[in-house]
Amino acid sequence: MKEEEGHEIEDQDDELYEHHKFVAEKGQNPLRVDKYLMNYIEKATRNKIQKAAKSGNIYVNEVAVKSNYKVKAGDVVQVMFEHPPYEFLLTPENIPLDVVYEDDTLLVVNKPAGMVVHPGHGNYSGTLINALVYHFENLPNNSSDRPGLVHRIDKDTSGLLVVAKTEQAMTHLSKQFFDKSSEREYVAIVWGNVEEDEGTVEGNIGRHPKNRLQNTVYEGEDAEKGKPAVTHFKVLERYGYVTLISCKLETGRTHQIRVHMKHIGHTLFNDERYGGDRILKGTTFTKYKQFVENCFKVLPRQALHAKTLGFVHPKTEKWMSFNTEIPQDMLDCIAKWESYAKNQKEILD
Repeated sequence: MKEEEGHEIEDQDDELYEHHKFVAEKGQNPLRVDKYLMNYIEKATRNKIQKAAKSGNIYVNEVAVKSNYKVKAGDVVQVMFEHPPYEFLLTPENIPLDVVYEDDTLLVVNKPAGMVVHPGHGNYSGTLINALVYHFENLPNNSSDRPGLVHRIDKDTSGLLVVAKTEQAMTHLSKQFFDKSSEREYVAIVWGNVEEDEGTVEGNIGRHPKNRLQNTVYEGEDAEKGKPAVTHFKVLERYGYVTLISCKLETGRTHQIRVHMKHIGHTLFNDERYGGDRILKGTTFTKYKQFVENCFKVLPRQALHAKTLGFVHPKTEKWMSFNTEIPQDMLDCIAKWESYAKNQKEILD
């Protein structure tokens, strides 16, 4: 690259903060940097990326580039700004928390669907962490500098999370999750009739090669592209075109249940990111289509709830287990499918 195309990061008078960093993988065909970043940054628009490039905020191999620069294999792409990433500018917000349990060491909260766990691109307020830093002082940081967080669940997944209030609790609880000795059970509605009463899905999970906002399962020679993941599932109820299941996690990969269930042909109901927000099983009748649309309306998110959470208390060394009710939106959706399945059975009988 010619020197006049940009300037070295270290030549900046003002300190720059890294907001995003990507390394182009082997086999990356030359692609304009604005298009490349569109595949990686959630909620980014090409116009915003081009403005960032015009302002000298996009770097490739530590040199500022224009939006027409073509990324190739091995390139290190960074988005840099003069202010720290907003996720590190934690503003305390008086957001009510559904606290299931609390002592001087930890707390367990029941997160509602729609609440982001920690600030990130496009979500800098209204998160669980914004609420935590308002209600609790001096929470310990995890390895990603996020106060109190031992683990997380997706924005549109509801359910239980444990939050550490001391350094010792953070270390102790994090080790339990790493060692797979904690217990996490979810309930989910998935597309299709899950024929086995119970089973296990094993498959390494990593970023999808084409859609970087998704994860996927890598097997065989490609297994090394992902990290090991194990999900145990059990059928709770069958409703014909959908099934209510329980899932227990051995590992905690991003989107693990969503990815594993799609991998075996049972995408989560109304999971927009993974294609569950359209009819994947059923008839072509207009009435059925309307019925499914009504189900989507009562449950406008992926049908996933973190129902049970168990771990050894860091201070007392006693096993603790917490359970929460399935939220109303999922119950309403289940009731609709239950009624539909009953009617179908009566027609067949």
